[in-house]
Amino acid sequence: MPDHPIPPPPRPNALLQLAPDWLQWVAENRLWNSSPESMLAAMVAAGQDEALSAAAISQIEQDPVFQAARRHQQMLRKLESVVSNMQKVWESDPGYRVIEKRRGVSREELLERYVKGCRPVVLQDVAEDWPAMRRWSPQDLSERFGQLEVDVQLGRNSDALFEQNKASLRKRMRVAEFVERVVQGGETNDHYLTANDEMLRRPEFLPLLADIGRMPPLCDPALLPTAASLWFGPGGTHTPLHHDKLMLFHTQVLGRKRWRFISPLQTPLLYNRMGVFSPINLDAPDYERYPLLRRATVLETVLEPGDTLFLPLGWWHQVSSLELSMSFSYTNLDVPNEFDYQNPTIGNW
Repeated sequence: MPDHPIPPPPRPNALLQLAPDWLQWVAENRLWNSSPESMLAAMVAAGQDEALSAAAISQIEQDPVFQAARRHQQMLRKLESVVSNMQKVWESDPGYRVIEKRRGVSREELLERYVKGCRPVVLQDVAEDWPAMRRWSPQDLSERFGQLEVDVQLGRNSDALFEQNKASLRKRMRVAEFVERVVQGGETNDHYLTANDEMLRRPEFLPLLADIGRMPPLCDPALLPTAASLWFGPGGTHTPLHHDKLMLFHTQVLGRKRWRFISPLQTPLLYNRMGVFSPINLDAPDYERYPLLRRATVLETVLEPGDTLFLPLGWWHQVSSLELSMSFSYTNLDVPNEFDYQNPTIGNW
């Protein structure tokens, strides 16, 4: 009988020997195109066996599940390139980086240039006849509604994810008590009365809606009682980078707010891993941890009392109160304003 060479023993599948969390880590880092050398160094530094780690990193590319992920990644990259090229077209407009401040904008122009054109604008003449501009103040809020209770956010400084975890920071208190806290407490992000309270849906707060006058030409006043929100807090309050799921108007009544914006077409640069939030803080950008942010174009404007911002669909925004602030937002547009988002639930990744 002819001699036949003895086949080598089957190569052990290192992937099956890794703990599931490390297997996921290897796959994710290769999808991010981390170098095998840097991955191996990280695994060894974390106490993983060097030979096993090296084999797993080498074998992951042949894994059929990983290859399927690579195919889906290619389709995602195509979509990212599409929106990136569209963003380049938007930015070719010389005025792209300027948030316009306008007066006398007609319904037709508001609809075509800003709603369908998906660009923010500040309307400076909407609130000129509002009684709220002459009446609203912390003292007025306390005198008219002081004994009523509202839900506010307290202890925001103790939770880095205060907006995502807002339900756990909710506290019921009298309006007068909260007003005193705001007036006496100085600049802080620790307490804030936000849209989440929905106080303006309650009949006892309807007098506040009577203080609202002429609205932007795309608004239906009849829908206001179900579409309005009050924001009240000290200077220093901060709303983290996020996008809303509909379009809205936001009128600044008292104090000033700084708004920063990033186009929805640049969502792939913002590490959006949980809901509608980005972990990026535009006040202190961490480019080492979030290097893609360097490619994002940030727009900025400061809303003065009487200014009304139109926030187009999907625009990322981060908002900071520069001083004690009262503002009023409303979503009662008379054009379609309901949209579906497939939001991620990955969390801290």
